[in-house]
Amino acid sequence: MEQPGAAVATPNGAAGRPILELKGISKFFGHVRALQDVDFDLRDGEVLALVGDNGAGKSTLIKIISGVYQPDRGAIFLDGKQVHFPNPGVARDHGIATVYQDLALVDQRDVAANLFLGREPRKGLVVDRRKMVADSEQVLQDLHIRIPSVFSLVGFLSGGQRQAVAIGRAVAQGGRIIIMDEPTAALGIEQSRHVLDLIHRLKAEGHSVIIISHNLRHVFSVADRITVMRGGHNVGTRLKGETTGEEIVKMIVGAEML
Repeated sequence: MEQPGAAVATPNGAAGRPILELKGISKFFGHVRALQDVDFDLRDGEVLALVGDNGAGKSTLIKIISGVYQPDRGAIFLDGKQVHFPNPGVARDHGIATVYQDLALVDQRDVAANLFLGREPRKGLVVDRRKMVADSEQVLQDLHIRIPSVFSLVGFLSGGQRQAVAIGRAVAQGGRIIIMDEPTAALGIEQSRHVLDLIHRLKAEGHSVIIISHNLRHVFSVADRITVMRGGHNVGTRLKGETTGEEIVKMIVGAEML
C-alpha cells in the first residue's frame, strides 16, 4: 500500500510529493451520497483543476478539505501525517485557505481591512493599523496585484480586483494550499486573464492551488493536472500534457469508452 507523503511517479516519469492526500473519503447527507470512497492528492507547488458537472461532489470535497464538513469515512493526510479539521479555523491554521464564489468580502471596508479580516495584527488590545497597511502593500506587491490603493473601499473595485483581493487574503492568512471555487465565473475576458495570471504567480511563489472550474479553456491554461469528479466518485486524474479537452468532457459525462 502506498504510504501517505511518498513521492508519486506520474505517467511521463516525473515525480511529485503529495502534500495533501485524501484516502477513502465518503460523505452522506441523510440518504444522499455526496462522496463515495474518494482518493485525492495535491502535490507540492502544482495547480490541480477539479472538474465535473453540478452535483458531481466537487464542492463537498473542498468543504471537507477546508473543514466546513467532516467526512463520514476516510482520512486526510497533510505532509504524510493524518490530520482532522473540525472547523475552517483549524484548516486555516494548517495552511489551507479557500476562496469561495461569494468571496466573503466586506464592501464597506478597505482593501487592507479585507486582506486581514478576522486575523488583524494587534498591538496589545488594539489593531495595529500601520502594520496591517504595510503587510497589505507587501502582499499586493509580491503577487503583482494592481489595486489603486490599500485604502480603496472594496465595494468600488471591479470584479477582477475583488477576486484578486480575496486571493491576496488567502495568502495573507498563511495559505500554503489555496482552493479557488470558480474564480473566473463572473468575470470578463480581460479580468479572467488577470486572475489566471495571478494563479500562475501563486504557483511561482511556491503555493499549491486547487481550482474548481467549468471553463476547460481556463483549466488547460493553468493546471498541471486535472481531476474529474462524477456522481461522488473520483473517476480519474490526467496530466494536462497527456490529455485533451475531449477526453476530459467524456470523463465528466461518463462516456470514456466512446
